[in-house]
Amino acid sequence: MPYSPLMIKPFKDELLDVGVKELLTAADVDKVMSESGTTLVIINSVCGCAAGMARPAIRKIMEDSSIKKPDRVVTVFAGQDLEATARFRSYIADIPPSSPAIALFKDNELVYFIPKFRIESRDANAVAEDLMSVLEEYVAV
Repeated sequence: MPYSPLMIKPFKDELLDVGVKELLTAADVDKVMSESGTTLVIINSVCGCAAGMARPAIRKIMEDSSIKKPDRVVTVFAGQDLEATARFRSYIADIPPSSPAIALFKDNELVYFIPKFRIESRDANAVAEDLMSVLEEYVAV
């Protein structure tokens, strides 16, 4: 059973407020995943490591104008957007489900993935630094 939309609204808004696009359906996911270029996907969740590390790291990336940005930055919410989350996970079927998690695709190929265990044991700055270095490598100016 999905989480209450009222309960998770602040968790979603934390990303939406900095320009991350929400994917709510399988069709939304398929559309984004069919586009060429770079796509950063955040699997958002209610857990403490999403609140304390993952979302703040994404906010830092999005708010810093000196950091290269992918063509698209999108999110699905595990435990709420069930259809969209399941569809996104089908694009990374070889990776066990993990939330929160962050994935970078370049031309529809997964090039980088941060699972929950690499988020929960670190602080937001360390996660953001990892992302900055990956974005520097894969995102064109």
